[in-house]
Amino acid sequence: MGPSLLLSLLLLPASLQADSSKECNPNTDFGINQPASLSAPEGGSTCIFFSYFHCWELAKDPRLSIAIKRRDFHGEVIYNSTQRFIHKDYKNRISLDLRQGQNSGTLCIQNLRKEDENRYFCQVQVETLRDGKKVWQSIPGTKLTITEAAQMTTITKGPTTTVTTTTRDMNMETMVKVALPVAMFKTAILGLVVYLWWKRSKEEKSQWLSLE
Repeated sequence: MGPSLLLSLLLLPASLQADSSKECNPNTDFGINQPASLSAPEGGSTCIFFSYFHCWELAKDPRLSIAIKRRDFHGEVIYNSTQRFIHKDYKNRISLDLRQGQNSGTLCIQNLRKEDENRYFCQVQVETLRDGKKVWQSIPGTKLTITEAAQMTTITKGPTTTVTTTTRDMNMETMVKVALPVAMFKTAILGLVVYLWWKRSKEEKSQWLSLE
C-alpha cells in the first residue's frame, strides 16, 4: 500500500473504513479533505493535496469532474478539469494531478504571486448509477499564505552594469574583506620570525668562525 493511498484511508471517516460495522449512508457520508492552511514564498510553488469520499454507486462512466474555487465557498472557479478551463490569473501556472484508481489528487500553483494569497476550495462532480449527478465541495477549504521572497540587494557598478546579489553573497564578501588583512598580518609575522631566525643563525656562524 503506497503512502498516498494510506493517507487517503486515514482521512476517511470511521463509517467508510473497511473495519467499520456502521453502514455507509449516501445521504450523509460524503465529503472532501484538504489541509487547513499552507504557506509558500512569493515566486515559489505550492501543492494542495485533497481526497474525497462518498457512498454512491458510480455509473459505468462516472464523468468525474474536479473544479477549484477561490476566495470563499461560492467564489469564482479558477480551474475545471472537464471543461479544461483555467482562469486568466493562473494561465501556465496551475496544474492538477489526479491519481488513477484513487479518490485523491494534487493541485499545484507555480510562480506564486502575492495576489494568489486566497482560500481555495475543491469541488467534485460525478455521475452515479441510481442517484444521478452529485456535486459536493470542501467547506473550510485551504488558506494559502504567500510569504516574502528572499531579500535581494541591487548594486550598480558604472553607468551600465547592474549586479544583483543576495544577503548571503554580501556576508561572504564581508568575510573575505576581514579575512584578507588577517592573513596578510599573519604572513608578515611569519616573515619577521624567519628573518630574525636567519639573522641570529648568521651571527652565531660568524662567532664560530672568529673562534677558529
